[in-house]
Amino acid sequence: MQHAKKHNEFKMSKILGISFFNDSLDNLFDQLNEKGGLLTVPAAPALVTIVNDTHYYDSLLKSDVVIADSGYMVLIWNTFFSSKVKRVSGLEFINHFIKNSKKVKGDVFTVNPSDIDSNENTKYLNSVGVKALPAHAYTAPYYKGEIVDQVLLDQLERIKPNWILVNIGGGTQEKLGLYLKEKLSYSPAIICTGAALAFKTGRQVKVRNWMDKLYVGWLARCISKPKLYVPRYWKAFKLIGLLFKYKTAQIKLN
Repeated sequence: MQHAKKHNEFKMSKILGISFFNDSLDNLFDQLNEKGGLLTVPAAPALVTIVNDTHYYDSLLKSDVVIADSGYMVLIWNTFFSSKVKRVSGLEFINHFIKNSKKVKGDVFTVNPSDIDSNENTKYLNSVGVKALPAHAYTAPYYKGEIVDQVLLDQLERIKPNWILVNIGGGTQEKLGLYLKEKLSYSPAIICTGAALAFKTGRQVKVRNWMDKLYVGWLARCISKPKLYVPRYWKAFKLIGLLFKYKTAQIKLN
């Protein structure tokens, strides 16, 4: 039987000082299922904030696995730089997770932006064969500043789920993921895929698999809620400047 790779044995591509995953999803799933770890999925609008948000950048640097969700970043990198990175979206990872639901070890716990999302995510996961109890769904408070959530921490220590799916907003979920990684007494798989489950449940605009593969999921979101998403994705264009300025190097923050 072939053993899963250690995190540091995965093929990686260094971009902006961040080690982006460049291996197979099967290897990734097996590793997380067996040994846990923090997986983050930074989108372009969040990536442009790393020059100012030390805590967010730190959460990416200290993640066990970072997958290249941003089609915009991947297109720029693979077009203009010699090393290549494999694009793996949060939705693609969730689809793989669901496909392998029978292999999922232990309990699954979800952290959600609202009570409605908690209910819908629990219902959906159970419908696709993932063991998720209503009592294992947590509605996150509004986090501001340094993230501390003793209520969540106590609940997780009591239940000790093997998988924690964090489904809140990008830029915050990664910080929460790092907080949990550093504070929990054990090592679950902490998966920060944000809206990916909401795409499946219909709580956010449906992003079809073909849209995701063509890198136009952002467009569907902009059309659904232009006032919210157009300004957010417009700011993401600054990422090209960061990529050409720093390339593989870690950004030195003040």
